[in-house]
Amino acid sequence: MFAQRPQKPSEQPAANPRRGIFAGMRIRKKLFVLHTLFSISLGVILLIALKPAMSKVINSAEQEQAHQLAVVLFADSVTPDPLVLQRVGEQSRIVIGTQSELGLSGIVADLARGAEANTLPIGSDGTSAGVARWLGGNQYAVVRVRAQRAREMIRLVYALVVVTLLVGYMLVAAALEMFVLPGHLYGPIRAMLKADLAVQDGDRENEIIPSPEIPGDELGEIMRSRNNTIETLRTNERKLAHTLDKLEHAAADLHKKNMLLETAQRNLEGADRLASLGMMSAGIAHELNTPLAVVKGLVDKLSSGDPLSTTEITLLSRVVGRLEKLSDGLLDFARVRPPKLVGADIHKVVDDAWMLVRLDRQIAQPGQNIEVLNEVPKGTVIQCDPDRLFQVFVNLIRNAISALVHEQGVVGRVRISASRETRDDIAWVKILVEDNGPGIYAEMIGRLFEPFASTKLDAKGTGLGLAVANGIIREHHGVLTVTNKPADAPETGAVFELLLREAQRI
Repeated sequence: MFAQRPQKPSEQPAANPRRGIFAGMRIRKKLFVLHTLFSISLGVILLIALKPAMSKVINSAEQEQAHQLAVVLFADSVTPDPLVLQRVGEQSRIVIGTQSELGLSGIVADLARGAEANTLPIGSDGTSAGVARWLGGNQYAVVRVRAQRAREMIRLVYALVVVTLLVGYMLVAAALEMFVLPGHLYGPIRAMLKADLAVQDGDRENEIIPSPEIPGDELGEIMRSRNNTIETLRTNERKLAHTLDKLEHAAADLHKKNMLLETAQRNLEGADRLASLGMMSAGIAHELNTPLAVVKGLVDKLSSGDPLSTTEITLLSRVVGRLEKLSDGLLDFARVRPPKLVGADIHKVVDDAWMLVRLDRQIAQPGQNIEVLNEVPKGTVIQCDPDRLFQVFVNLIRNAISALVHEQGVVGRVRISASRETRDDIAWVKILVEDNGPGIYAEMIGRLFEPFASTKLDAKGTGLGLAVANGIIREHHGVLTVTNKPADAPETGAVFELLLREAQRI
């Protein structure tokens, strides 16, 4: 049989889902059983086919012998002496009588009368065949002879047939086992099993079946197909390993680029803060001059030895508080630090952002009729970094006011509102920053949040504000979108929508 590797319990084959007599047999046993069944069936069929012919031969021989005996015994239709009949022999039976006594049918009786020598062959009664002879009148004789010699020869023929089948079976089995099956079945299967075991053991050198061991029949086609499958699998493994290697390098490169992108984003935030502070510098200087002049006057008075009145002390305290508030706002806006999430009232953040934007004299020009409406309900708390969200509202309010400055004869209005809503079982706060300006060009909306995507890259714009604002909102797991007001709205303008989660759902 085939060489087999000892199998571990985990390697034992699962129950074969196929059912049948030969399901659990090895190939050699199947061939032996099938060949034996075939030979037995062939012998039985052959014997069954020979039986009618052999029976006919025996009947013919017995009828011939009975005819000869009848001719001798009943010559000239004379009934022989009973003593003569007794000497005929044990293998012969002679009965004389009428048609009814002998049980002859009318047809047989009529045929016997008209037959040659008045003798008609009749079939076997289960023991022997013979003839029926008309003796004249209503007398008939039935002569039956058992041809023992013929029967022995037939049995010999049967025996020869059986022996021939057995010898043929043995010769065919020996030829198959010695010359056909080892080279055309057992050998190829053994080679394929050996190659499969090599695949399981990771032996790459022996997993391909050598070409000299592959026959040219259907089994050889299976073996060649298996070799092609293994070679294709190895080729795909090499390609996959190469692809994984490239993917690993790409992942490392992507990680590096992400780090650089995050660094660049932080730099953009800082650059935007500095640019905003630069554009607000004139307003800041103007805002500082008046309180500083008051402080200087009061300090000069103290230097001259004159005491300050209660009113002057109150004024000095108010002016210093104003300077501190202004300083704190500028420091918070300019400071770059890691995000720190706390509960912040959006109404206050919007107020602080508007206060800082008012310092920019290039934005809030004298005589310009612009109002900013903070309609965010007080107590609208969001878990966020107030400093970063403060920068978002500074950018959005500055952009809205910049769009309104050039609108002559129009009362500029920036409206900031907020509302709560639930989406996918999550509580959100939706904040709208709307203006009544001309709106945003359609070709700019799709890339408005890209760095330097600005229509005013001059002293009044850096092209970074909205990109930075979008990045900050995304850091808070929120969404920042922009649209123009609907065409059927009573006025034009842009609408920036911020979607942030409520504090209790963070």
